[in-house]
Amino acid sequence: MTSAALAERLDGLLFFPVTAYGPDGGLDLDAFRAHVRAGVDAGAAAVFACCGTGEFHALTAEEFRACVAAAVEETDGRVPVVAGAGYGTALAKQYARHAEEAGADGLLAMPPYLVVPGQEGLLRHYTELAAATSLDVIVYQRDNAIFTPETVVELARTPGVIGLKDGHGDLDLMQRIVTAVRTALPREDFLYFNGLPTAELTGLSYRAIGVRLYSSAAFCFAPEIALAFHRAFTTGDDELVAKLLDGFYVPLVELRNQGRGYAVSLVKAGVRLGGLDVGEVRPPLTEPTPAHVKELAELIERGRALLVGAAPQESAASE
Repeated sequence: MTSAALAERLDGLLFFPVTAYGPDGGLDLDAFRAHVRAGVDAGAAAVFACCGTGEFHALTAEEFRACVAAAVEETDGRVPVVAGAGYGTALAKQYARHAEEAGADGLLAMPPYLVVPGQEGLLRHYTELAAATSLDVIVYQRDNAIFTPETVVELARTPGVIGLKDGHGDLDLMQRIVTAVRTALPREDFLYFNGLPTAELTGLSYRAIGVRLYSSAAFCFAPEIALAFHRAFTTGDDELVAKLLDGFYVPLVELRNQGRGYAVSLVKAGVRLGGLDVGEVRPPLTEPTPAHVKELAELIERGRALLVGAAPQESAASE
């Protein structure tokens, strides 16, 4: 854990590493460490370990703690480490303790398990979680955890809650949330994240309402493409943004939509294509078909070809 406030350090491309498994299906910490190390060396601004892309749902508490500790050791303070936390309130608190003991800098609080709570229940869940840990908390809006603007105002008032990651995709709602927090509270450090799958596709729309931070699944397997897009996105090079959207990201989303769970399993396939064996996904997720993996390999090469003549990519130092 570092001493600087987490909100001050989350400025750049956010890396959500996959969790590596060996041939027997058990955790492969050596491969996971290599994956995290490669991402940080490539220029990631933060590591979000054991979250959605990292198959939080499939990990035991012991595996979770081991992965978070490994990510903390590999980053060695260069960038912050944020760990996933989820399920019901009691279990979420336990995962928060595991993350804190492992040295994480913050939590990504994922939706409660299965139930569809009302706003009062959601607010109680996240305020109790924030009160149970010294770690800063980012609340993840998606699925069964969709908030009204009024609830987000209360979350922003909650000590320890520093931001909202949106995986729901309702821009009308997000604009009303941003406006509500901005007008109700004096704080200017509440963070918003675009957390949709392949967030680059909706980045321009989110940027229009002031949401510039996003997570990049493509960074896991094509960091040079993801960083080039991020640089173009943040500097206003919308010509390169459009070029990469049309030639890489839109086809990637179309491929991702060919199978359930491809938002994770296709990413792991991409990492394996890059030469690091991180294993397959755990059930109930399934692997992409060989034809789809071949299509992904071709798409990655096509994306790299689009970078020829583009401006130099940002380095880790510029993140």
